[in-house]
Amino acid sequence: MKFIQSLLLLPVAVLSLAAPAMAQTNIAVFNEERVLAESAVGQHVQTRLAAIAQEVEAEMQALTAPVAQENEALNAETASMNPAAIQARPDLMQRIETLNQQLQALEVQRRIRQQELAATQQSAMRPIYEAMSPILEEVVEARDIDILLRRSNLVFSSEEVDISAEVISILNTRLPTVAVNRVRLPQDGQAAQ
Repeated sequence: MKFIQSLLLLPVAVLSLAAPAMAQTNIAVFNEERVLAESAVGQHVQTRLAAIAQEVEAEMQALTAPVAQENEALNAETASMNPAAIQARPDLMQRIETLNQQLQALEVQRRIRQQELAATQQSAMRPIYEAMSPILEEVVEARDIDILLRRSNLVFSSEEVDISAEVISILNTRLPTVAVNRVRLPQDGQAAQ
């Protein structure tokens, strides 16, 4: 008899344990990539970063052009020569050495420019992330959200739980633009190491 009573009480015990888990949990999703792509400040930053990247590319092309010309001239001049003939000419050996030094210097400049672009992006994004944090807290509190997930960590979520549009709207009001200035690093090669 006690065994039968235990079996009858088992579903009640299971339901009482599961009740807290079945309580309504308010879950929301935040798509950071969308906010950065669609917000006014995010679009402004991307436009400025693209312009700065083009500026850097033009600088690198200006630095590379004379080195490329010298490389082509040396290749044309030494095309019919064997290594011993090249080594027998001190003028060619000096030009080759100078060219190698210029190529190394170009590589250092390329690394510095890449680091400058990365530092510029970080500098431009910092105020956006600083503004986004309290906005997210406000939206979470206003909507009584218990759990906020990044969209990039999910396979699927419905539009009803996505708060990105609301975050974009508030961000557009509070931070429509930021200064995006190119960060310049020392040109002595120390930054590239």
